[in-house]
Amino acid sequence: MLVAKNIIKSFGAIKVLKGISLRVSKGEVVSIVGASGAGKSTLLQILGTIDKADDGELSLMDKNLLSLNDKDLSEVRNKMMGFVFQFHHLLPEFTALENICIPAFIAGTNKKEAAKKAHELLSIMDLSNRETHKPSALSGGEQQRVAIARALINNPAVIFADEPSGNLDSESSDKLHQLIFQLREKLEQTFVIVTHNKEFADMADRKLEIVDGLI
Repeated sequence: MLVAKNIIKSFGAIKVLKGISLRVSKGEVVSIVGASGAGKSTLLQILGTIDKADDGELSLMDKNLLSLNDKDLSEVRNKMMGFVFQFHHLLPEFTALENICIPAFIAGTNKKEAAKKAHELLSIMDLSNRETHKPSALSGGEQQRVAIARALINNPAVIFADEPSGNLDSESSDKLHQLIFQLREKLEQTFVIVTHNKEFADMADRKLEIVDGLI
């Protein structure tokens, strides 16, 4: 479903990614590991079209992403991709329900339909009783579950997660890890996850390690 071929990326004279190729199938959970500075987050951002490779090929569901202009790429990110980062990046003035709905509104979904889907996701996240709470009234684990629900609202082909449990305590981390695999079972959701958490990385269907700019 997701195919990258010979991805190369340099920052100045430093060649971070030296020709990375990978394939991810629908419903697969893939972890990406490596030492700090190995290029894990850079690769994830290129796969998610947030950053651009210097060279290589990238496609999602047979759509050539490198041939798209910025407007079309923005639409692909909104409708076909979900993103979860180490920090939740929820908007503080909006409730949990409203935060989840925002990508759906951007995609042109009407308010009633977006709210219905957001309610369903809150139920899956075991957060139905927190929908009117603003982020400041939620625990770290709850904030991150809302962020995952927001990433899921437009039924993306793939979710890219960069250290999703890196800011959580061990109990909240364990719950988040279990949730990701539950989402794969319930929704056949695909995940590509950068993590330093060895136990979490080992739970994935495949673990890819970046060493010296290559997998």
